[in-house]
Amino acid sequence: METDAGAGCGLQPDVALLAEFRGWLDRERGLSPVSVHCYAKQSKAFLAGIGGAAAVGGLDAGKVTAFMVDWTRGRNTWSAKAMVTSLRAFLRFAHATGRTAAPLAGAVPAVASWRMSSLPRGLKAAEIERLLAGCDRETLAGLRDYAVLSLLARLGLRGAEAAGLQLGDVDWRAGEIAVTGKGSRTERLPLPAPAGEALAAWLRDGRPSCKPRSVFVTVRRPYRPLTPESVRAVMARACERAGMERRGAHRLRHALATEMLRAGASLPEVGQVLRQRSMLSTSIYAKVDQNALRPLARQWPGAGQ
Repeated sequence: METDAGAGCGLQPDVALLAEFRGWLDRERGLSPVSVHCYAKQSKAFLAGIGGAAAVGGLDAGKVTAFMVDWTRGRNTWSAKAMVTSLRAFLRFAHATGRTAAPLAGAVPAVASWRMSSLPRGLKAAEIERLLAGCDRETLAGLRDYAVLSLLARLGLRGAEAAGLQLGDVDWRAGEIAVTGKGSRTERLPLPAPAGEALAAWLRDGRPSCKPRSVFVTVRRPYRPLTPESVRAVMARACERAGMERRGAHRLRHALATEMLRAGASLPEVGQVLRQRSMLSTSIYAKVDQNALRPLARQWPGAGQ
């Protein structure tokens, strides 16, 4: 029987349903707050696309597949994959709570992609310097954005990891920072001097005194922690100031990995810095080290004749 979460509490049906979905993800799946937020955001788009929470009970495999075909039109592979993962979770939740008569997660089509088919796209050192130089460190927002970009560029943090940093994660005596990444794993990383100086300047001269314990917060009242979307916006504004086309924050992570390889670091060392659990994830960076690959290339038959 279909449940009516939120009935009598004044919540709109979509809002109540998504709130229950977030609780289910946390309780049943044990997902991190960042993942829960992402899944709920994608599911909100799904509900908007099918006509709201009231339409969930009338879903069938054809409607689910039709939504995905229409939604992915014009979107890139990563956006499509994010929706596939989130929608499958939402449909499992809908069936587990009696909102759909049949399990429909299998009706969500997979996204065709080929691992290792493309090169990771980083940024040149000069471009990174332009991004950093564009931050006006005479302003509170400039101090904060400079510190955010410095951590992304010098430590290879993911945007969500930078947003999730807490004041207690920084150990100034040891010169380390505790980073909570995918799978809610927390690892300690050495804090490079340039990034440490940028972080200290923000905490000392820029960060407002406020209740949230997040390292990065908004600079206007009411003070709120930065979100992963806020970090992406920091990167977007930096690109605009530098006169560059908009790039994702992940480009700084790719740039760090590429630079480490070119400086002589091994793939395992790169994977350790980026905190990647699978060497398969790190191995794609081997393709960007052209100097190391060149001796392995064989001459094309007939070339040079």
